Amino acid sequence: MKLILKLLLGIVVGLLIGLLAPESIIRLLVTIQTVIGAFIVFLIPLIILFFITHGISSLPHSSGKLLGLTIGTAYVSTIIATLIACSIALLLLPMLLNGVEPDAINVEAQDILPFIEFKVEPVMDVITALLMAFLFGIGIQFTSTSERTTALKDIVSQGKVIVELAIRKVVIPLLPFYIAGIFTDLAASGTAFVYLYTFAKVLILAIVLHWLWILVLYALAALVSGRNMFSLIKVMLPAYVTAIGTMSSAATIPVTLRQAQKNNISEPTREFVIPLCASIHLSGSSITIITCAVAVMLLTPSLPTPGLLMLIPFILTLGVITIAAPGVPGGTILAALGILASILGFDEATLALMIALFLAQDSFGTACNILGDGAIAVIVDTKAGTNLEDSSEKVKDS
Repeated sequence: MKLILKLLLGIVVGLLIGLLAPESIIRLLVTIQTVIGAFIVFLIPLIILFFITHGISSLPHSSGKLLGLTIGTAYVSTIIATLIACSIALLLLPMLLNGVEPDAINVEAQDILPFIEFKVEPVMDVITALLMAFLFGIGIQFTSTSERTTALKDIVSQGKVIVELAIRKVVIPLLPFYIAGIFTDLAASGTAFVYLYTFAKVLILAIVLHWLWILVLYALAALVSGRNMFSLIKVMLPAYVTAIGTMSSAATIPVTLRQAQKNNISEPTREFVIPLCASIHLSGSSITIITCAVAVMLLTPSLPTPGLLMLIPFILTLGVITIAAPGVPGGTILAALGILASILGFDEATLALMIALFLAQDSFGTACNILGDGAIAVIVDTKAGTNLEDSSEKVKDS
């Protein structure tokens, strides 16, 4: 919550500087934003490489049916949620944004130049990082056992720790300055208030879509288990509220486990599914990303006009990319920046808008993820049965 307050303060300060400050101060803030943005772009392939490789290589060897069922259900949930959100956004956003001229919010029409042009080339592109992550992740799985690890696995683990440390200690503390620079630029160019008014409606739509998917997911859980969907949701609500406060799926795991127990999910299933889904099931965050991406594309003439068929490759890749999302506020959008640029053609200015939009509702997206984990646990527990207790004990031992 402190981060949210700092981001809000960054927006206010950015608006005031953009409207009232002399040009030199405005250019200074824009320069700070440029430097921070360059560092974020540099980190993107490293996030994908180390986090996905670590995620795949760390999957238990003896999990069998429970692991496959959990990963499959989580991925399908994320993909279907994003497809539904995309379809509704394509239908409603043109009406919600009716009357807003794209030129009035064109983030490319900026006259404010930074003092220095600071660019850092990433060590590899996003697709290369993704392919390498799968290659090394699966390779480590085949070449290591519970008794023997590989040097490469140790390197990947250490690399993940270093990248996550850079995000926690550098990127996250600097985000308020980054956001301030964005809004300084927007205010100076006269587009800030059009932007705020326009995207307030987009964020409200994203939260509505979160709850639509929660209802769909729990309806499926109720259909599979034969239980009352609203009773299941009611029990999991404390985890939802906790996630709003923590903005972290990982930090909410203890509460999610407690509420899953109250929903009579067997111990082997809940102790395996809940922690795993906290890392791989990010349907709420994906809903927000696709909704905001459609809005930005509709209002940016330089980007292609969004359509469902052209967005399907992005959605399928996003489902994989979310596995790499660092467990920090805003981690999902940081992991997704690469494919927003490589698949949809977003530039630095529109990527900056995506970061600002995502962070504005990150707590609600995280809460949707967490509430969805409870439904997936019900589905997996019913489908897998309780005869997996022995294999689950092996998983915990390994």
